Amino acid sequence: MKSVEINAKSVDEAIEIGLAELNANELQVEIEVLEEPKKAMLGLFGGKDAVVRISLLEDADKRAKEFLENIFREMKVEAEINAVINNNTLNIELIGENMAVLIGRRGQTLDSIQYLVSLIVNKGREDYIRVVLDTENYRHKRKETLEKLAFKLARKAKKMRKDIILEPMNPYERRIIHSALQNNKFVSTKSEGDEPFRKVIISLNR
Repeated sequence: MKSVEINAKSVDEAIEIGLAELNANELQVEIEVLEEPKKAMLGLFGGKDAVVRISLLEDADKRAKEFLENIFREMKVEAEINAVINNNTLNIELIGENMAVLIGRRGQTLDSIQYLVSLIVNKGREDYIRVVLDTENYRHKRKETLEKLAFKLARKAKKMRKDIILEPMNPYERRIIHSALQNNKFVSTKSEGDEPFRKVIISLNR
């Protein structure tokens, strides 16, 4: 990551000089104030300039690819990585022969890797980039499975006239359940509990 250290009378002046040298704006860099400026005593001695380090951030897709390549190397998994940024969302598709190991049980491994990639690409950024990591169209298939489950359990709640408590799910999957049943006139949904054990409860409207 290319960086410069700038000495100037003020932090703002140092940042301005550094941005000019890197030909970048503040959203494209990580800024570290190494030393605050100090005024000279009696205007004669002891004064110090501000010292600022400005580092140019790599493009989000490049940072994600490099991080994933390192992970897959350690896992001994061969995967093609296709990354595209669209409307502040970084969509990453993984292509390979043994993708089940990257998906894991109910997508837990895929979700964990996605979370780590999000931390990497958003480090030092002010504009948050959403990361969506997918392989073998898993996200779409999982969405369909959860919607079918939601409708099935809503019918069960109506028939048995009691609340249905689902197993713990991540926020993305809980949103799918809530969205699928938001217009159902017979049941309502809510989430209870603390992460990572937060669950959706399907309740019969009374």
